[in-house]
Amino acid sequence: MCEADQRTYDEVAVGDVLPGASYPLPVHRLVLAAGATRDYTAIHHNDEYARATGAPSMYASAILLQGMWERVVRDWIGSAGTIRALRDFRMRRFTLVGSVARVEGRVIGKHRDGATGIVEIEMRTLVEDTVTVGPGTVVVTLPG
Repeated sequence: MCEADQRTYDEVAVGDVLPGASYPLPVHRLVLAAGATRDYTAIHHNDEYARATGAPSMYASAILLQGMWERVVRDWIGSAGTIRALRDFRMRRFTLVGSVARVEGRVIGKHRDGATGIVEIEMRTLVEDTVTVGPGTVVVTLPG
């Protein structure tokens, strides 16, 4: 988003839907995420181990899933916006290797804290039509 496209508080309305994003989850992405975050827990990159712990197969880590939410939110708020809080991030089901995770968000509230515009966004992650993460809330600030 360029500066001319910066989202402002005044142009946001409750009910606005954020452009979502889809993330294919091949083994390669899970292995790269494990290395990048130093979360080498085998459930995130070893199918046999994950099944031995009761999971259907290896699955995405919380850090990877949070990063997906952050990417969608940051793309929407622009570089002058800030993320203040991530609330109620709940992994409800495994987000499994081989699936495509879809992250969605919509504005559920907005208010001012002095001169600061605060926007609350409800987020969720779905695989097919099943929620695997969320719903949760991301609280952001926007200029204007």
